[in-house]
Amino acid sequence: MELLLLKDAKNRWTIPKGHVEPGEDPKVTAEREIREETGLKNMKVMVWLGKVHFRYRRNHTLVLMTMHIYLVQGLGDTQDLKGEDWLTDLKWIPSNEAIDKVAYEDIGKLMLVGLKKIREAKL
Repeated sequence: MELLLLKDAKNRWTIPKGHVEPGEDPKVTAEREIREETGLKNMKVMVWLGKVHFRYRRNHTLVLMTMHIYLVQGLGDTQDLKGEDWLTDLKWIPSNEAIDKVAYEDIGKLMLVGLKKIREAKL
């Protein structure tokens, strides 16, 4: 099994993510952000895995963010990817390697939850 990871402008491996638009359901946000950041066209949002809280600085302001993480299955031609310009890499990585590569521990933990759900439910 492989997981789709991207490498950000600071060379950190992570998952596609982004801001929820006003009135947008987080599940819809997950699909939109994956499509925008990776070019993956066809997918199925399976289950919600949890949320991660983090903060970062933007223009000398501390921004607090909550990220909802979903298990998403790529469908169709999953090799037809086109990452956004700010990405330094984008690729499918075997799940055991992906867990080790991801730069954020909280995201890595939820990735493990997703893999467990796949094994238990045979998704």
